[in-house]
Amino acid sequence: MTETVGLTGRALVDALERIEPDSAEAHSLDVNEVAGAIDPKDLGKDDVRRLLTALGRLAESAPAFDLRKVDPARFANLVARASRAQLESVVAERPLRERVLREIFDRMGAHIRQDRAKSLHAVVHWRLSGGTGDGGYDRYETVISHGECTVDRDMREKPRVTITIAPVDFFRLITHQATPAVLFVTGKIKVKGDLAFAAGLIGFFDLPKPS
Repeated sequence: MTETVGLTGRALVDALERIEPDSAEAHSLDVNEVAGAIDPKDLGKDDVRRLLTALGRLAESAPAFDLRKVDPARFANLVARASRAQLESVVAERPLRERVLREIFDRMGAHIRQDRAKSLHAVVHWRLSGGTGDGGYDRYETVISHGECTVDRDMREKPRVTITIAPVDFFRLITHQATPAVLFVTGKIKVKGDLAFAAGLIGFFDLPKPS
């Protein structure tokens, strides 16, 4: 038994920060159990950032701690239950912002609804504000084609729609905390191109719903 077993909340985050990445304790922990023991509502403003940073540090020597190992439903729950202030703290740290965004976009291919997208070919360009790319955006291209979805950081094809959104609102969108319509009317999402397609875009994905 490790000293972290049974810990929750900030005590668990504190313990993870103390663990050495190459220690036996690090290799004995289950990242899904860690994710399941954390409820962001019990944490302070910077604690979600601390948690994800600690997991990233451990993953350098213990690959089992990579965010890709976290069950989709648990990952969605972690993001959905985090406050706006907690998520803003996460995206304010550049390497962490990139890691979380990459994790979300990399999972898109696994969540495409083949039954709905089997006859579709559509290119979506995403512009996440506050980035370091052209115009101050982090850019991602998603190509939905014949039931599959691929992601690229290079804009290779002409988009059917270009969506501009802040990362925190993007997190809320993909965890069912906000709808495209609500974000659009409140000015938190901007759409260029096929508005009707953009409104129904999430319906082409079977995104995990937080509990």
